[in-house]
Amino acid sequence: MKKQVPLVLASASPRRLALLQQIGIEPDFLLPADIDETVKRGESPRALAMRLANGKASTARHLLASQPELENALVLGADTVVAVGRRILPKAETEAEARACLQLLSGRTHKVFTGISVNTSGGVQRAKLVETRVRFARLSRADMEAYLESGEWRGKAGGYAIQGFAGSFVQRLIGSYPSVVGLPLAETAALLSGLGYDTKAAWHQQAPATA
Repeated sequence: MKKQVPLVLASASPRRLALLQQIGIEPDFLLPADIDETVKRGESPRALAMRLANGKASTARHLLASQPELENALVLGADTVVAVGRRILPKAETEAEARACLQLLSGRTHKVFTGISVNTSGGVQRAKLVETRVRFARLSRADMEAYLESGEWRGKAGGYAIQGFAGSFVQRLIGSYPSVVGLPLAETAALLSGLGYDTKAAWHQQAPATA
């Protein structure tokens, strides 16, 4: 049986790791890539998501130079951007930022862009952008204050986590739910498969034994 190529996840996000594990993919190494996420003047939400995903994958690739056992690895980077029109919402770090996000998202539709990027040791890079539309119910002051008190918003793009309490705010979603969580699974699996990674290797191991 052909040996599986190693996979490096260029992210510190427990959500992205859990999503990969959900479909049977276990990265061999986690290598968070610290890059400048400052929005450039005139940069669109789409462009930002792709630039950050590519940047994380490329930065992690350079960091692997000191780890020869992973020199042939595939490196996966991803980033999620929440936007209303062309306005890019922050990854909320303060209660004031989170409150401003919730007030803006209340009762309206916004877009979530997740960029994914996979590169190889040979310099091949494949990338994909996934767009999802999410509509929030109109939030009362009590809704917002309770959510802010939960602290779940901290560090989340747009000031909310759809897989948590904020799931109760969502009236409609068109696109990829896992992409809003942090990683579009169908598209990620397709990119990895296209570069020779067996995304279903673990599935065969789960097959029930015959009598």
